[in-house]
Amino acid sequence: MAGVYSFLPLGLRVLRKIEGIIREEMNAIDAHEILLSALSPKDVWEKTGRWEGFDALFKIPAHGENEYGLNPTHEEIITPLVKHFVQSHKDLPFGCYQIQTKFRNEARAKSGLLRGREFGMKDLYSFHPDESCLQKYYEMVQEAYWKIFERLELSEKTYLTYASGGTFSQYSHEFQVVLPQGEDTISVSEEAEKQGKRIAINKEIFEEGKTKCPLTGGTNFREERASEAGNIFKLGTRFSDPFDLKYTNEKGERHCVLMGCYGMGTTRLLGIAAEFFGNKDGLSWPKSIAPADIHIVPIAKSKDEEPFKKALALAKKKDCILDDRLDLSVGARLADADLIGIPTRIIISPKTLEKNQMEVKDRRSGKVEMQPLQ
Repeated sequence: MAGVYSFLPLGLRVLRKIEGIIREEMNAIDAHEILLSALSPKDVWEKTGRWEGFDALFKIPAHGENEYGLNPTHEEIITPLVKHFVQSHKDLPFGCYQIQTKFRNEARAKSGLLRGREFGMKDLYSFHPDESCLQKYYEMVQEAYWKIFERLELSEKTYLTYASGGTFSQYSHEFQVVLPQGEDTISVSEEAEKQGKRIAINKEIFEEGKTKCPLTGGTNFREERASEAGNIFKLGTRFSDPFDLKYTNEKGERHCVLMGCYGMGTTRLLGIAAEFFGNKDGLSWPKSIAPADIHIVPIAKSKDEEPFKKALALAKKKDCILDDRLDLSVGARLADADLIGIPTRIIISPKTLEKNQMEVKDRRSGKVEMQPLQ
């Protein structure tokens, strides 16, 4: 159905590698991984006023007159959970995250993985005694996000985009990847770019001729199509207030805990990367998230022939996929190799074996060279 997708073996490999990169960078800032429920009781959403106020919330009828929410986000779940573990200022600050499936009752699912009704997301929540502590953590997460985009080889086209900040702060921040197929419009600060910074303004808060770059104060912008891959924002006491999440400070005084929220779409990133790195021949994954490092195509008529045996021996040593569809034409198998988009393609044939070599092609550059058979 619209907005809901299944992942096949190669796509799942890519998704798991994206999740692995995100997980490593979250662990590097000492965030604790958890896994929260997908279902939630109606009363927690009523406490925050979002049972009726969150348009995209799926509401699931249950036995009797009960109803449950199918979670699009987890502030209503994490906040009462954390309340069991926070009493003193000594319990703060900390952050915890999960990588989980989310659900949104979108009126119109569109753009494939870029806007679905069921999708994967990493969401991190942080808890703090005061604003300065929250701000420090907020900046640390920003740096972690940049590291993620660098490892995904998307950072050169990713912009820290200022968006409306809600009730607690003037701005929230989105990480927007410039993409012709993107569903968003951003205004890129050209002055910031000259300083080596990638800053943009979301269209909802951009007023031509009046909006200034938050970093440089400049007013020169260019419009770009982009797709949002992540967002970060300060929640303040928006959720700690209704759940009475408080701590006791050094003086014995009780204060509300301040919170931050930091999201990154995992399945959305897969879709962005597929569009970003694709070309007319198919996909072209960066090595960090490719389904495998090597795609081996043996040219042989049977699995008893030497080219296939050599290919099989090589496959056992490498992170690779081996095309064993020997009944297909060579042209069809090579076209599929370009379509799948693994970084390196290797051909082993009777001709290459004459000199104990293999033909190696770089998917990104198209460069082909002969190398000794390993």
